[in-house]
Amino acid sequence: MRDGLSIGPNSSLFEISSFRNKDADYGELLVFGIEELKHTIEVTSTTVECPVKGCNEFVERQRGSFKTENRFRCPKHRIVISPSTFEYPNELDNLLWKDTEDLELLHRIMKKKRESRMARDNSEDALSWNVFRFLEKNSLVEGFLDSITRTSPKSSDVIYWSYNQGEGSDWSLLNRARREFGERISRGSEPDIIITTDNALFIIEAKLTAGNTTVPSNPSYSKKYETGGNNWFSRVFESEYRTVAIAEKKYELMRFWLLGTWMAEQMDVDFYLINLVLTERELDIESIFKKHIKDNQQRHLLRITWENVYEYILKSGRYRNREEMARYFKNKTPGYSANGRLLKAFSIHYGKSFH
Repeated sequence: MRDGLSIGPNSSLFEISSFRNKDADYGELLVFGIEELKHTIEVTSTTVECPVKGCNEFVERQRGSFKTENRFRCPKHRIVISPSTFEYPNELDNLLWKDTEDLELLHRIMKKKRESRMARDNSEDALSWNVFRFLEKNSLVEGFLDSITRTSPKSSDVIYWSYNQGEGSDWSLLNRARREFGERISRGSEPDIIITTDNALFIIEAKLTAGNTTVPSNPSYSKKYETGGNNWFSRVFESEYRTVAIAEKKYELMRFWLLGTWMAEQMDVDFYLINLVLTERELDIESIFKKHIKDNQQRHLLRITWENVYEYILKSGRYRNREEMARYFKNKTPGYSANGRLLKAFSIHYGKSFH
């Protein structure tokens, strides 16, 4: 980042944990949300209003790709503003869990992670960290997986953006799969969350504002997706590569299904590809994608919602930081609509909380 501290590979733990933005005027607030943001903001052809309640600042309106230049930054709250979203001065401002162990893990992850937009208010990576790190820290991962798959896992390891905590690097089996199907390690498939258990492999592709429509940057080059793994593609797909990746525009899901089923075969466990989305999004993704794949008793595609995760946490009893997690779900926003209205991220009953 150009201003503030970024949790990059060269950041020391001391730098990360000691950073505080003294200019920011939001006290001990962890993450801005519905309670702290204006329900509507004024957007003109040249300016955008700061979304924080009580702030009268306007910044220059930016267009096209998001830019972090100071002319787009609120001088009071130090957030970079666009008509639809904003970016914190620091990735940590958008994260809930940042004790010493969390920061050390983040630092190791960032050495391997290809890119990070965790400071962005609508970041799927920040959302994934906040929710799955909570589950991991409270030993709720196995229970959550059992609630959606009935696999009764006895143990689990969470792999964030390819980083295997036990190996201290990119997961070696994922790198094997990348090479097997012609991907470069530095630009290979990078699932948001991978979870390995004693009886299954889970790849979780998390979505907030984005959808599942993706295509290859070079449609004429299929790497070794069709031929790798002794023609593994034909064993796990009903449709041809060009149909799934290009015509149907499910390139990302195609890669995760291909690599994930192959890795599960090496591990001799079942495989689950989980598309984690908002309740009102991707309603037909299972029927759309399943017509192209060969799912069976060992290979599964599931559409799960963030609201499902919230409901599981809600029913799981009293845990450390439970109220903070509840507030985050209730308060979370993906940004502003085209007409400047604040959006609610999750379809949950706001009277519910942890008791």
